[in-house]
Amino acid sequence: MIETNENISPATTETMEPEFEGVYGRYRITNDDKLEVKKYRLALLTCGISFSAGLTQWLILGPSWAFLWLIPMAISLGLALKWIHIYLRPLHKALQIFWGIGCIGAIAIAISKGTPTMLSSLVDEPILTWAIGPIFAALTGIGFKEFFCFRRPEAIGMTFLIPAALLGHLSGLLGGATAFASLSISALLFLILALRKFGTDASADVGDKSVFNYLNNVQTANSLL
Repeated sequence: MIETNENISPATTETMEPEFEGVYGRYRITNDDKLEVKKYRLALLTCGISFSAGLTQWLILGPSWAFLWLIPMAISLGLALKWIHIYLRPLHKALQIFWGIGCIGAIAIAISKGTPTMLSSLVDEPILTWAIGPIFAALTGIGFKEFFCFRRPEAIGMTFLIPAALLGHLSGLLGGATAFASLSISALLFLILALRKFGTDASADVGDKSVFNYLNNVQTANSLL
């Protein structure tokens, strides 16, 4: 008779996962960790596709309806910031705050300028970059985190190109075509980054869980004081 694994519970499966040695002790990567990493990677991919598709539509068909791609881009970026693993909690919170401010700014521009002319207004009035720029600041933060952790060249590329394009447009140092080209290259790099994430083990994105556990214990202890 051939024995099957039908009676093995998820908890038992998790205990079969290899242990890792962290700074503050040993830990395992659970099924919940793997699911969270998968959702993070899918959110990044959706954001990269939306970013690239919006700029492509703008280039081919004009900016009138390209703003629609900002919706899935902003939503997926927010979800990625929810599931990302960053040791420095103040930095994590800062990126989420930037995302929230940028979303409010984008909505404000859409209401005041009208959605069909929203992107054209950003080109004609560089000062409006301050309103929507925080979204891209949060996106740049993800690029920096990915480069810092994995040394991916596409990550450092987008980390420099996105702020260069926006600040260049805001200050007038870059022409419209140059700023657009910089954003397009950064969108392509971001898409490459998101696709390459699927070829790595989940433990790489989780990082050292013992650090997170330690920080949680410190926070709990402080709350009891």
